[in-house]
Amino acid sequence: MDAFSSKDMALRAQKKILSTMATKSSVQMFIDDTTSEILDELYRVSKEYTGNKSEAQKVIKDLVKIAVKIGVLFRNNRFNTEELGMAQDFKKKLHQGAMTAISFYEVDFTFDKAVMAELLSSCRDLLLKLVNTHLTPKSHGRINHVFNHYSDPQLLTQLYDPSSPFRPNLTKICKGLNKLVEDGTI
Repeated sequence: MDAFSSKDMALRAQKKILSTMATKSSVQMFIDDTTSEILDELYRVSKEYTGNKSEAQKVIKDLVKIAVKIGVLFRNNRFNTEELGMAQDFKKKLHQGAMTAISFYEVDFTFDKAVMAELLSSCRDLLLKLVNTHLTPKSHGRINHVFNHYSDPQLLTQLYDPSSPFRPNLTKICKGLNKLVEDGTI
């Protein structure tokens, strides 16, 4: 029996097109303004921390591609019941991470890099499990790249240092996270 499916082919084409066109204009339907502002601040932090503009762009581009691909999968009802449960677990863990990030920001000297790194690692592992059968190993590599970059204890320590030059970036990131939490987005 021929296993051809036009719906599957359309989904693959959609993911492929979006992976090559991960620009601001092409992903606005998946990423809102608040999220875009957070991504801009994460880019600035990465660029300053690494001293490498192209690496910072690659991390953000990978993050956007993954978010868009997961959005495409979700909107096309590609997740089964078990995977939808995993998606809920991921959303809860992401919410916990956002609340923790905000709390560490609001109360000086409470930051614990091990706690933050563990939350990010847990999010990464849940996400990899969720997309295991849906995305390619290259996309799995993108997920690892993003989460490994932002869970770097040195980066987190510098980001949360109250006297750090990253403080204005962290303020904007946490303000955005707070809005996403209040809106129920995460």
